[in-house]
Amino acid sequence: MTIALEKGITRSGTGLSGKSWNILGQVYFPKALCEATFAFETNSAPGQFVPVHIHPTQDEFILVQEGELDLKLDGQWVKAQAGDLVRMPRGIPHGYFNKSDKPTRALFWVSPTRMLDQLFEKLHNLGDPEEVVKISAQHEVEFLPPSAND
Repeated sequence: MTIALEKGITRSGTGLSGKSWNILGQVYFPKALCEATFAFETNSAPGQFVPVHIHPTQDEFILVQEGELDLKLDGQWVKAQAGDLVRMPRGIPHGYFNKSDKPTRALFWVSPTRMLDQLFEKLHNLGDPEEVVKISAQHEVEFLPPSAND
């Protein structure tokens, strides 16, 4: 199925067609979707994170808009602050963590889209982390063992 990019504006604090996802307590807003790319905004409260994982079929980017993120990127810890762009080529292990005492807002996008938007649909309001890992593996996102987050 081919997904064409819709023209227009996705307003701040909203998602396409009013959609948002709650994935293990973090709010995600889809911002743009087509065959070539999928963009979404995240809002991470202090202490929230996404463990180290790999996208074998997608390049991923993060533009930090507010706050800061600590990232485990290919085995190394780095910090991204507001205005910084993080580049994560496909196949590179990465995870992001809000270790600060303030919320972080960031724009993420992947290229190509593949199955990531479908994954977010399935993860919405799912509370079991083990089930999240299992479903993610079926949608081309591979989580590493917890020791990868150290």
